[in-house]
Amino acid sequence: MSAVYKDDQNDWLTVCLKYLLFVFNFLFWVGGAAVLGVGVWTVVEKSDYLSLLASSTFAVSAYILILAGSLVVVTGFLGCCAVIREQRSCLSMYFLCLLLIFLIELVAGVLAYVYYQRLSEELKQHLHQTMTENYAQPGKESITLAVDRLQQDFKCCGSNNSHDWTDSVYIPSKQAEGRVVPDSCCKTITPQCGMRDHPSNIYKVEGGCITKLEQFLADHLLVIGAVGIGVACLQICGMVLTCCLYRRIKMEPY
Repeated sequence: MSAVYKDDQNDWLTVCLKYLLFVFNFLFWVGGAAVLGVGVWTVVEKSDYLSLLASSTFAVSAYILILAGSLVVVTGFLGCCAVIREQRSCLSMYFLCLLLIFLIELVAGVLAYVYYQRLSEELKQHLHQTMTENYAQPGKESITLAVDRLQQDFKCCGSNNSHDWTDSVYIPSKQAEGRVVPDSCCKTITPQCGMRDHPSNIYKVEGGCITKLEQFLADHLLVIGAVGIGVACLQICGMVLTCCLYRRIKMEPY
């Protein structure tokens, strides 16, 4: 009688673990979609700003998230197959995939945290130089578009303030045609509106574009880190459940 009860108990525990893993896989897919979405959004929608950064750490973090999110989609299907078939080999492969994705997201999270710590210093050192030396210069079209979009999106003018443009290569050139700031500094863009730098015509923001871009990137890095950490914690639960189910299947007689 006790042996029958023990077998029933083993079956009940195995079924519970299987259902828990199914629930985990659903949450895992949702988390993977979030990771993939954040990565794609960073690369596609905000790619212009990436050309203004001195290092590629921000972009690398986003690409790592895209890789991790794509692996999550594939791994989720593998997890369902492993649970349904109850094969130790499939569960072992599923566990290794979870571990790999966990390590990938851990790397992305560390990169985001490290970059977050030195973001302000990097922008102060390089954004002014990038804007004044590369704007509207031959072969620097991507930077020119990025600066124009930056100033319009964040309603700012110059790295620190509008007077920064007096140090630029562009303003004294014939190409500027008498402008004192680029037209993208204007509140309402019209041809050669940059010839007037009055506050009624251009954006005058305390701290300039550096402050605006720093806040934007800092918020975005926090999102990257939070999503990565959240899914990584979820994966730890998945790995524990996988190990438990692996042991239950191993103990059952064939």
